[in-house]
Amino acid sequence: MASNSSATSTDAAAGDVPEPSRSSSVVKAMSGYHVLKMEGYAAGKKGLGVGKFIMSGGFDIGGHCWCIQYYPNQSSDDADWISIYLTLCSTTVDDVNASYTFSLLDHDDEQPVPEHSMSSSSVRAFSRKNYWGFRQFMEMKALEESPYLRDDCFMLRCDVTVFKETIIEPAPRPVVAVPPPDMHQHLGSLLSAGHGADVTLQVGDEAFPAHRCVLAARSPVFMAELFGPMSQNNKETIHVHDIEPRVFDAMLHFIYNDSLPKVDDDEVVAMAQHLLVAADRYGLERLKLISEDTLCSHVDASTAVTALTLAEQHHCEGLKEACFKFMADSGNLKVVMESDGYLHLTRSCSNVLNKLASVFKKLAA
Repeated sequence: MASNSSATSTDAAAGDVPEPSRSSSVVKAMSGYHVLKMEGYAAGKKGLGVGKFIMSGGFDIGGHCWCIQYYPNQSSDDADWISIYLTLCSTTVDDVNASYTFSLLDHDDEQPVPEHSMSSSSVRAFSRKNYWGFRQFMEMKALEESPYLRDDCFMLRCDVTVFKETIIEPAPRPVVAVPPPDMHQHLGSLLSAGHGADVTLQVGDEAFPAHRCVLAARSPVFMAELFGPMSQNNKETIHVHDIEPRVFDAMLHFIYNDSLPKVDDDEVVAMAQHLLVAADRYGLERLKLISEDTLCSHVDASTAVTALTLAEQHHCEGLKEACFKFMADSGNLKVVMESDGYLHLTRSCSNVLNKLASVFKKLAA
């Protein structure tokens, strides 16, 4: 159970709505039980005397130590009754709120006997000076005539639920609200506006103005190409081959924004395939993993061969496993083997054959 409280200040400027302060009060209930086995019932009844009790061993519930007090003859008024009480043994606390139930147990299954169980009517406050229970828990005659007294022994169970309240104070509200990081937004704006561009990347018929420092910071390949011993630092235009302009544009967007531009649904797989190759080429590990993850979620009969080829060529173990998992189904494998690219796969990626052989064995088994 939890409750919330709030307070507002009355000296706010006119028209302002003050922010309330808040805290939470959480009440937790912790339960447990203890079984007390009373042997030598007859001797205790006769020999203890009026007002004398037997104390159980201590047991821990809710972080507190408890004991059971058993009176075979608490007073002259209760001479024919068993009295039973729960007492707090801890010496470090003054008040503990708890509810309790005492039950006579069946010897055969050690389960409570419903007609001989009694519960506190409400939550009680326990301390070192008081205890709670039942003066007339059960008549001695009823116990002695019942099957629950066996070999001069009976068992009692005490269930205890301790209630604790915890006040949770919120962290102080910061005086200054700090926004999330937005460097990628500024770099993305720099790319789109072209301000300060000091190099042009020529990809086919399209030119992409960019910034040497940004490219080098994001890609070890660009770092070597622009600032290494064999760098083209003095060139204003660098020609990039073997990549489509649209793919390079998406990769450049990622370099500056750390995210990919929106792609049409029917282009998602093809773009991910090309970007995986480009990311591996330029050492963009995060982009490579993003592309691999996209391809893993799009493995089907039309993409499995291409995806497996890419996985083998660019060391993508996760994608490779996704493809083999898809082909573990005999129907899927048959469709893949009948595709145009399967023969090329077996010729260009010989390492794949061993794995495929194990797939064949599992399907044949």
